[in-house]
Amino acid sequence: MTESSAVAPLRDQVEVGGRRRELAAATVGSVVESFDWSIYAVLAPYFAADLFGHGKHGVSGGLGAYVTFAVGFVARPVGSYLIGRLSDTRGRRFALSFGMAVIAAASLGIAAIPGREAIGVWAAVLAVLARVVQGLAFGGEAPSVAAYVTETAPPRHRFAFSSVSYGGIVLGSLLSFGVLTVLIRTIGKSGLENGGWRWGFVIAALLGLAAVWVRRWAPESAEFRRARERARRTARPPFLRTLRDHRWAVLTVFLNTLGGTVGYYFALAYLPQYAAAYHVISKEEAASFMTVVLGVVLVTMLLTGAAADRFGLLPVARLGFGLPIPLVGVLLAGLRQGWLPFQVVAVLLGMLVATVLGTLNVFTGLLFPTEVRAVGLGVVNASTIAAFGGTFPLLAEWLSDRHWLGVIPVYVTVCTAGPALALLTAMKVPSFAAAVREADAPVRRTAGTA
Repeated sequence: MTESSAVAPLRDQVEVGGRRRELAAATVGSVVESFDWSIYAVLAPYFAADLFGHGKHGVSGGLGAYVTFAVGFVARPVGSYLIGRLSDTRGRRFALSFGMAVIAAASLGIAAIPGREAIGVWAAVLAVLARVVQGLAFGGEAPSVAAYVTETAPPRHRFAFSSVSYGGIVLGSLLSFGVLTVLIRTIGKSGLENGGWRWGFVIAALLGLAAVWVRRWAPESAEFRRARERARRTARPPFLRTLRDHRWAVLTVFLNTLGGTVGYYFALAYLPQYAAAYHVISKEEAASFMTVVLGVVLVTMLLTGAAADRFGLLPVARLGFGLPIPLVGVLLAGLRQGWLPFQVVAVLLGMLVATVLGTLNVFTGLLFPTEVRAVGLGVVNASTIAAFGGTFPLLAEWLSDRHWLGVIPVYVTVCTAGPALALLTAMKVPSFAAAVREADAPVRRTAGTA
């Protein structure tokens, strides 16, 4: 064993240990973002009447709550531009702390909104405004995290850092269901409907403040500092020119996000309803199993990131991104025809989605130069999620109402083919291709000397 090979593991260990603050700052924000986003959805049945009132047969309150949920998706692309510009000019740490503070303040605002009986229609108006503010902040959170992780992760462990930071999204979702369970067991359904739902948003605000504190101690990205010095000597290009000059990067982010967001909302949100429509399992039983699926997804994401660092991004991505194309249709056919149980299908679909999500932060972060990374990545990512992820449950319900459920597997398969195509378009981006080849070079050398 040579001296360099003996020193390399120690150097890698020190490098990873020295970057824990950066990883913690990125991951804690992902947890809070996902928790705040999810807690609204899981608590909506309990606060709908309180804030939005009762309609005929109790419909309008719930409808108002879910329309407000969708409004947050619409606000995301705007927030990705506004906060993305802050991230690319003022710094990653500033944008991450500012966005998280806004998310926490909006959550506390929702908790403090008086009920409809006290202030009438203004309760709904204030809820919509708070959700719009959150949507703006959420839109800037994800690209700023991706930029920060891409720039601060150790080169030999960048995809492990990517999987951990994005894994916070899954962890936040699990935490939201855990909080709901605790609230139901302590104050009951009636307690939730009589104002107890507010505790969920108080917890969200406290988690957000904790994330701000963690991020306060995180160092700024050294790569960003160097890029800012270069930018001071040159004019920053207009946003539309940025997109035009990085067409392959834009297309790659779109394709990768398309597969990730449709796969996520189908496999981890809509699948219980899809299975119930074919009478293979009750909606309640299927939904209760999804916490297990989320746990499997989190583990698979971490393993995918570690594998990409160990064996190289391209071999792992070619396998992981390609498998959904033939398997989605087969798994759903097995579910419909009864020769595959729901639990098996749910776990396998979740694992297929996890292979894309596990590398997403760094994969997309490498596509844009540092100077425009957050805004370029953010606007494309948020717009794709708003157009295809946020609308997927609505589209699926529309197809179901018209007895066209058979279209859903075709639609999901086409969309989940996006990441496989993104591998081709990504290699058209010179900086991405160079970064991937440089990262994969030690892997190839190790394999050659094995």
